[in-house]
Amino acid sequence: MSDRPAVRVALEGGVATVTLDRPEVHNAFDDALIADLTAELKALGEDPQVRAIVLTGGGASFSAGADLNWMRRMVAANEAENQRDARRLANLLRTLSELPCPTIARVNGNAFGGGVGLIACCDIAIGVEGAKFGLTEVRLGLVPAAISPYVIDAIGQRQARRWFLTGELFDAHTAQSIGLLHQVVAADQLDAAVAAQLRLLRNAGPVAVSEAKALVRRVAHPDPKAQRMLDEENALLIARLRVSPEGQEGITAFLDKRRPDWA
Repeated sequence: MSDRPAVRVALEGGVATVTLDRPEVHNAFDDALIADLTAELKALGEDPQVRAIVLTGGGASFSAGADLNWMRRMVAANEAENQRDARRLANLLRTLSELPCPTIARVNGNAFGGGVGLIACCDIAIGVEGAKFGLTEVRLGLVPAAISPYVIDAIGQRQARRWFLTGELFDAHTAQSIGLLHQVVAADQLDAAVAAQLRLLRNAGPVAVSEAKALVRRVAHPDPKAQRMLDEENALLIARLRVSPEGQEGITAFLDKRRPDWA
């Protein structure tokens, strides 16, 4: 296991670029990445010098979702351990979504599962042509519970009822058409597209931008307590499904590179 931090942060001109830095596993989630990313985002959210945050992936992918070794540990874990694990992921997503400064997802490549959740938590999302996306949890006998509040906010119930249930992959232009991405550009235009959005944000009053972000959240979700309760319910759901016979079979089949028994 590498001792290198799972997340890199570079701060320049009031813009913090946060890079998921596990390119050898396509920036897949594990407990270390979740802990590192949560800590970095909380620190940046408290820094008055930070005007905007750009979230991206190192290497060819944005984020491939759950790490295989992490999944193996979760298969062997009991329900209480899975609940704690799911709460940490829920806390990361809530932290990203509720940062006071604007956030841009610089989607440099494929995003699956939790990676799609990170995109949905950001205020602005720009992706490259050729990137693939998927909410593939049902293939493992699971559901995208922790990310569901943010993904449903982004794409709406009607689209969620298709993509959550089928687990099929979709391309960047489909991601834009359903609301996950705001813009799709060629790979060599990605940085210019992000820079254009940052210029617009810099031209706006920083307090006004923060208040505008909070306004959208308050109008869309006027009961913050209900949102926290939803996070807890989703954590319990994830844990229950992971230890269920179907969840155990689905994850084990995936790790064994075979078809699950229900297929």
